[in-house]
Amino acid sequence: MVDFKIEVVVLPVSDVDKAKDFYKRIGFREDVDYSGPNDFRVVHLTPPGSAASIIIGSGITDAAPGSERGVHMIVDDVVAARAALEAAGVEVSEVFHDAGGVFHHAGTTDRVAGPHPARQSYGSFASFADPDGNTFVLQEVTTRRPGRISQVVYRSVAELEQALRATAQAHQEHEKQLGHQDADWPAWYAEHMARAAGLGS
Repeated sequence: MVDFKIEVVVLPVSDVDKAKDFYKRIGFREDVDYSGPNDFRVVHLTPPGSAASIIIGSGITDAAPGSERGVHMIVDDVVAARAALEAAGVEVSEVFHDAGGVFHHAGTTDRVAGPHPARQSYGSFASFADPDGNTFVLQEVTTRRPGRISQVVYRSVAELEQALRATAQAHQEHEKQLGHQDADWPAWYAEHMARAAGLGS
């Protein structure tokens, strides 16, 4: 069996710096900002807790700016996620669920205000757009359906070592901010590594 992992979504934007500022303002980590000849530019950004990233830039796609629709970002509390985006100055839809009770329809068709009545996993949503109009959907997932990865998976000793080294470096910065050694470092390591792998607490 060969793994096919979605790693990157390429988003078409008209103003790279404006888009980059927007994504960093809502907490995306800047991984790469590379400029090449003929105005070629690649900016790689990763949402907090996500294993997949986005790429924006110039000369990387012929899609019309703002034409991406419905990229889903999974959150464990859609109400809290919406509030965090709103606090960052982003215009976000009200939380909604679909009249059919399963996946939402295109656009705003059959949207019903408020979370799913039973707060069913996969059933509550909110949407927002970047400055160009590329549209994202927040989807609340609290319990994964069978067959979905719900634990951290390292495929080699080298992968695990790399994750531990990255976490150790992040923890050193954490201790600098604390101003003292963190006696409860195993808990900090566990939470950091789980979030880096896209899992909730």
